[in-house]
Amino acid sequence: MDTVRDLASKKAAVIFTRSSCCMCHSIKTLFYELGASPAIHELDHDANGREIERALRAQGYGSVPAVFIGGRYVGSAKDVISLHVDGSLKQMLIDAKAIWF
Repeated sequence: MDTVRDLASKKAAVIFTRSSCCMCHSIKTLFYELGASPAIHELDHDANGREIERALRAQGYGSVPAVFIGGRYVGSAKDVISLHVDGSLKQMLIDAKAIWF
């Protein structure tokens, strides 16, 4: 469990993904288009991916993509898209210093 917390706090924006997940790809693309350069942890390519995925579920974070901004869990794809639509995602990224404007 500490692994997830440690990884999530190392960068302003962190996304846990799977390389074959289309929603993960969409969320990564959204972050790049907003000017963020998140830390990406593709669990199917990470040696500790299964452990990390179990820890995410155990902490109630559900499935991938699991998005953290400023070390805080903000949600999955649906949550991130909702934040983007209502205009608050960009401000969250600015506040966390994931992007500078």
